[in-house]
Amino acid sequence: MIPLRDDIPSDKTPFITLLLIAANCYVFYLQITAGGISGFERFINHWAVIPFRLFAHPRVYYYTLVTAAFLHGGWMHIIGNMVFLYIFGDNVEDRMGHFKFFVFYILVGIIANGSQAIISQTSKIPLIGASGAIAGVLGSYFYYYPYARVMTLVPLGFFTRIIEVPAFIFLGLWFLMQTLNTTAVISMHMATQQSAGGIAFLAHAVGFVAGLLFSPFFGDKRGRFK
Repeated sequence: MIPLRDDIPSDKTPFITLLLIAANCYVFYLQITAGGISGFERFINHWAVIPFRLFAHPRVYYYTLVTAAFLHGGWMHIIGNMVFLYIFGDNVEDRMGHFKFFVFYILVGIIANGSQAIISQTSKIPLIGASGAIAGVLGSYFYYYPYARVMTLVPLGFFTRIIEVPAFIFLGLWFLMQTLNTTAVISMHMATQQSAGGIAFLAHAVGFVAGLLFSPFFGDKRGRFK
């Protein structure tokens, strides 16, 4: 399911959401202009969370828990992440305020990246992407706006359909998919004793839960609505 828009208008201009989108796009521009495939890989390796390196030298590479959240592996990766951030971030920023939203975004991103690194401590595979931080935004949206309506594009084979889905269903299904995939990845990791790689599903799930739990402390005193 692909979100297109929601039905909650923002009261204020979402400066931080737009700034984060611009920052992600700028960093991606730096990645793809770093000098071919080798330059792209060197850029990633310098700024990404590499679990083995992080736990071997935490005082040196702690910064990667933040910088990794601004890296992406390709066009579809960054486009998908920025669509979710644009649709859901403005309302969460509206509820928290600009400064608190920025702190919240960085915090849940660190928690998400850190959790993924913990289960992959021997891995030398870079962990990148804004997905963990954005998952925190989704968890917060789930808390504040459970009854919002999300216009959703649903692919059905050769056909597509646009339907309105309550936010708690859309985001609940999204979280369920991340949780099931996390369970599968961890089970495979324990069975094979190999480093968990691929999509960082645990970061998504942990980011969502962190966003859900932190929202009461970052948001204003208005009641939950829609």
